[in-house]
Amino acid sequence: MSHWTYLAIAIVAEVIGTSFLKSAEGFTRLLPSAIVVVTYVVAFYFLGLTLKTLPVGIAYAVWAGAGVALITLVGYLFFGQALDAPALIGIVLIVAGVAVINLFSASIRHGGG
Repeated sequence: MSHWTYLAIAIVAEVIGTSFLKSAEGFTRLLPSAIVVVTYVVAFYFLGLTLKTLPVGIAYAVWAGAGVALITLVGYLFFGQALDAPALIGIVLIVAGVAVINLFSASIRHGGG
């Protein structure tokens, strides 16, 4: 698998775990707490695999930026959390930053694997 696949798995796992944090109610509810722990372990495992080929700063920037955007979408769709214009602009800037890194940075390989 490519480092981008590993990173995508890490991002999705982290977003799932973060989505269950609220329902875990301070880790007092077993099932949501278990989901948080398992998905965070998966997220960090795959982030670790990503770091074999991507620089830590680049991998973390993509992981965090994509995570912020996706968890914001989850908050909106599933928890009814609306955002004001400054928050939306900030998230768009984060996504734009991740896009610039992926498209133009010489710090990463733009080919396969």
